[in-house]
Amino acid sequence: MLKSHYYSGLVEAGCDEAGRGCLAGSVFAAAVILPEDYVNDALNDSKQLSARQRYALRAEIERDALAWAVGVVTPEEIDEINILNASILAMHRALDQLKVRPEAIIVDGNRFKPYRFIPYTTVVKGDGKYLSIAAASILAKTYRDDYMDRLAEEFPQYGWDGNKGYPTKAHREAIARYGVTPYHRKSFKLLADE
Repeated sequence: MLKSHYYSGLVEAGCDEAGRGCLAGSVFAAAVILPEDYVNDALNDSKQLSARQRYALRAEIERDALAWAVGVVTPEEIDEINILNASILAMHRALDQLKVRPEAIIVDGNRFKPYRFIPYTTVVKGDGKYLSIAAASILAKTYRDDYMDRLAEEFPQYGWDGNKGYPTKAHREAIARYGVTPYHRKSFKLLADE
């Protein structure tokens, strides 16, 4: 059973990112503020859910959340500032867009940078512990999947509609065969034998 809040009595935003380990595409992050007494037994870490479950939950999260937003950092920015900084920047961009100001932030993982002067806590495997982080993981993942599906129409040979830009064997073989696209992260090890 996931917990509703880490900080009691504060308006708390949960943050998570998707696409950090990909070879191609932007990194996406979401920030979600849920009602204090929110209950949704179906909510879980997005990696534990099927695509169908994730999209069904996305609609529920968007309907039920007090506020939610998605932030994006491009492959060019990732190459410039590195993927860890880009993941944190994507979370900051999501937080910037929230219609409700959070009084505290909880973040999946173990790395974050201060945002404004709001207290924050990092939670390893937080998407399996807190509802708002699980909700953020679902939004980040589904919005990024939609984006990779659109890119796959432009560059069908890389299989992004299936691998979503992750380093599968077929994706690396396509890079070896067709070269890189403007969406590939040039700072990443794109070929297995580099």
